[in-house]
Amino acid sequence: MKIGEKGIQLIKHYEGLHDGNLQRIGLQPKRCPSGIWTVGWGHAIVYKGKFLKGLENEALANELFKDLTIEQADQLFLTDIPVYENRVNAQNLIINQDQFDSLVSHTYNTGGSETLFKLIRTKAAPNIIYNWFTQRYIMGDGVVLPGLVYRRKTEAILFQTGVLEFYN
Repeated sequence: MKIGEKGIQLIKHYEGLHDGNLQRIGLQPKRCPSGIWTVGWGHAIVYKGKFLKGLENEALANELFKDLTIEQADQLFLTDIPVYENRVNAQNLIINQDQFDSLVSHTYNTGGSETLFKLIRTKAAPNIIYNWFTQRYIMGDGVVLPGLVYRRKTEAILFQTGVLEFYN
């Protein structure tokens, strides 16, 4: 399966276009709440095989992704998406397009969850899947983040009902 329009809208809505320096033209890297440097539509910057983290790496993040254009951000997004589609597709789940879009969004943001995939694969009750979606992966650096709470609710509702509704 490939991500649909609802999935793209969901990811772009909650990722937003990162601009770490409003004083410069273009999009610059920004640290996410977990400390990972990102650019564009939530593209996690990887350096030497690891996520680039920490304030001490600001100069390196800016060197790697200097003054990105919206077109370049869109291209990065299109390059990233197949990685997450493949992670969801590899689970061999019997799901519809809206469920796939929801899971790709979740995986794009979290890297994926074997527990969530197992709940879906074993046909756990809808309320268990909904509660799992909305109560996990909602923290950054030990703090519940409203944006993640809203995103998880959007993903859960899309997964269960096919309705794409934003909560922030």
